[in-house]
Amino acid sequence: MRLAPDFLSKSTETVLIGLARKGNRDAFAELVKRRQTWIRNLMRRCCGDGVLADDLSQQVFMQAWRHIDQLIDAQRFAPWLKRLAINIWLQHKRRNDPLEHAEDAAETENAQLDTPAIAMDLDRALASLPDDVRLCIVLSYHERMTHTEIGEFTGLPLGTVKSHLRRGTQKLQEKLSAYLEPRGSTP
Repeated sequence: MRLAPDFLSKSTETVLIGLARKGNRDAFAELVKRRQTWIRNLMRRCCGDGVLADDLSQQVFMQAWRHIDQLIDAQRFAPWLKRLAINIWLQHKRRNDPLEHAEDAAETENAQLDTPAIAMDLDRALASLPDDVRLCIVLSYHERMTHTEIGEFTGLPLGTVKSHLRRGTQKLQEKLSAYLEPRGSTP
């Protein structure tokens, strides 16, 4: 059954989820439209690569479409989608992707031209962190998850999450120290 596009754009997320659970592709497309930037940013912060983030985000939404009927509580859509995204990232990380270290300077330069300088510096600093540390930092600061939630999502012990956050934050502060200096002061 096709619904009027304005009906979908004006519907609540709960209504869209209900329709999507019944197989309505248009309702799911509206959900993707509403959540794609958030998921893509989460993936980009995790992997540090805009092109890979796009691929991983697409995988997240494909998984969501396949399994949306398993979502029992429509109010839990955002945490459910976040868990799918983190699982997709962890699965990707576990696979030894042969293209993981391949460099495509043209794509990297084009992706970086679209972001402000501060965001680029932050992305570079995040990319320099080990994968587990970066994931903990992203989940804590970008997704505002508690240490306990990060441990549950990643399967890491609470102490490891805390040490990853402490060390990761210190490294980021070192790498981004120029932004911490007071403006107008001369070195």
